[in-house]
Amino acid sequence: MTRSIEFWFEFGSTYSYLTAMRIEDAAAARGVAVHWRPFLLGPVFTAQGWDTSPFNIYKAKGEYMWRDMARRATRYGLPFRRLPESGPGAFPQNGLMAARMALIGLNEGWGEDFTRKVYSAEFAHGKDIADAGLLERLAVMAGAGPDVLARAQAQSNKDRLKANVEEAFRLGIFGAPSFIVNGELYWGDDRLEDALDAAVA
Repeated sequence: MTRSIEFWFEFGSTYSYLTAMRIEDAAAARGVAVHWRPFLLGPVFTAQGWDTSPFNIYKAKGEYMWRDMARRATRYGLPFRRLPESGPGAFPQNGLMAARMALIGLNEGWGEDFTRKVYSAEFAHGKDIADAGLLERLAVMAGAGPDVLARAQAQSNKDRLKANVEEAFRLGIFGAPSFIVNGELYWGDDRLEDALDAAVA
């Protein structure tokens, strides 16, 4: 039986950054294959009656998250920059186009590198990942062709992302990062090791 884990991530998610930058090494150490699954948290939040991240709605929770992110990034040896509360690049950032491009890249072999580059631009350097020009440059650096933006906007690709969101609902996913192992849901960067342990059990 193939040992595998599904990694569900959202580009606006702080904790997904931590996972994306370390999951391949952690999984390889256990002989586990990783299936990267981009989706959108916006529809998930809307279904719960929220119009933004709960880290913005509940201020104490948000302040804790930023401090926790700084601690965990230091623990993993990752650079980290807190995003502004308003204006371009404010938290949570719009990851729609990045997710669409990642879907193409994951089919073509450059999606994982692209995903890490986007997260690094966002949470290490404070860049606005809604900037299509930035995303195109990162995709080309990762190995995409020059037509990647147009292909990302194709209706068939939009439908693929919509299907991912619908599957996330079906699986009971309510946040990111999430991991699915043998039908079991694990939520949060701090549950990555638990999920990998389950994959080899």
